[in-house]
Amino acid sequence: MDSIVSDEFLRQITAIGQVDVLVSVPTADNRHTIEHAVNAVQIGLAKYFPRERTALMNVDAQSRDGTPEIVREAAVRDFQSYLAPTPLRSSPIITASCHPSLGQAGALRLTLTAADLLRAKACAIVSPDVASLTPEWIDALLRPIYREGLDQLTPIYQRHRFAGLLVRNILAPVVGAVYGYEIEEPAPDEISFSGVLACHLLAQDVWQESFMRSGALMWLTTTALAGNFRVGQSFLGPKVFAARHFSPSLAETMQSAVGALFKSMEEHQAFWRQRTSSQAVPLFGFPVDVEIGSAHLNRKKMFEMFRSGANAISSILAEILSSPTLDAVLQAANTADDHCYFSDELWTKVVYEFAASYHRGVMNRDHLLQALIPVYRGRISSYLWENRGAHLEELRKRREVLHLEFERMKPYLIEKWFGET
Repeated sequence: MDSIVSDEFLRQITAIGQVDVLVSVPTADNRHTIEHAVNAVQIGLAKYFPRERTALMNVDAQSRDGTPEIVREAAVRDFQSYLAPTPLRSSPIITASCHPSLGQAGALRLTLTAADLLRAKACAIVSPDVASLTPEWIDALLRPIYREGLDQLTPIYQRHRFAGLLVRNILAPVVGAVYGYEIEEPAPDEISFSGVLACHLLAQDVWQESFMRSGALMWLTTTALAGNFRVGQSFLGPKVFAARHFSPSLAETMQSAVGALFKSMEEHQAFWRQRTSSQAVPLFGFPVDVEIGSAHLNRKKMFEMFRSGANAISSILAEILSSPTLDAVLQAANTADDHCYFSDELWTKVVYEFAASYHRGVMNRDHLLQALIPVYRGRISSYLWENRGAHLEELRKRREVLHLEFERMKPYLIEKWFGET
C-alpha cells in the first residue's frame, strides 16, 4: 500500500467492514457548496438504497476553508421531509486527504482503494461544484451499476445548445470513432463504476503519469472501453454550476481533456487499431431536448483570434499538420469575410493529425496542445455561424454527421498514427 493511504484511512475502512454502495465527493475549498452535495448524497442513498450498506467518502485536497469539518458535521435532520425513508442502516462518512499536486489522480486512486477494500459493488464520484446535484442523480448513477450489472456509467446532461463545444467537437467524436462506442460525456465530473472495474483500474501502471493529474476521469472512461467492460449512459438533467465555481481557461481545458484523450489513445492503441465501427451504448433515464440557460460566445472575436493566431504560429503548425491540411486551415483563416467555413472533413483531418503528431512527439506535447487552440477557435467560429438559427433537433443531427465523418476517416488516423499507407 503506497504513501497516499494513511493509517487513519485504513482505520476508518476497517471500522466499516464492507459496503454495497460507495459515493465519493472530492473537494478543494468547497465550503460554500459541500453541505448541499453531502445532503443530496445522503438523501439519495436513503431514498433509493434504504436496505443496502452504504458509505459516503470525502477526499479533500488539503482545503484551507474548513471543508472537511463541514463534511464531518453535515447531516440530514429530517429524511421524511425529502420523501426519503429514515435509513435502516447508518451511512458512515469516510474522510481522506491527498496532496493538491495529485489532482484527479489522487482523489480517484483513494476512491478506488476504498471501493476495493470495502468490496463495494457500485461506486460513484460526484462534484461538489454542481448546484443542480439532486438525490435523483445518485439513483441515476448507481442503479444501472448495482441493479443492471453495468461496469461503468457516464452521464448525459441537459445543456445549452452551444455549451460543451470542446466535448462535442473533439472528445465525443474521437472516442466514438476510435474506441467504437458513442459516449456523449467521456470526461465528466460525475461518473460511476463497479467494484470489478475499480480493481482493474487500480492494477494499471499509470498513476505516476503527469496526464492523470487532470485527465484521470477521461482515462477511466477509455480504459473501461478498452477493457471491454459493460458501459452505459444515464440522463441526469440540467447541469448548473454553483456561482463560486472556478471555470478553467480554454488552454487549461485543452491541456487536461484533449491531452488525456491523446495519451489514453497511446495507452490503448492495440485495442482501437482493430475497431472498425462504432456502436451505441445502453441509455438509462429519459433525455429531454429543452433549451436551457444561455451561452455568451463572441463569434466574431473568436474568428479574429483564429485568424491572428493561425497566421502567427503557421511555422509551428507546419510541424504538426500536413501541407494540404495547413493550406486549407490558413485559407479559412484569411477569408475576406468576418467568418470562415471549416468543413467536417477538414476538422477531422486537423484533429487526427494533431493526435498523430502528439504520438510521434514532433514537439513538446504541451506546446502542441497550445497550438491546437487557435485552430479550434476557427472550427467553433464556423460552427456558430453555420448553426446560428438551428433548432436542437437540427444540432443533434449535425453532431451525428460529424461523428460519422470521424468514423469514416479513422483509416486516415491509422495511416498517420502508425505510418501505414
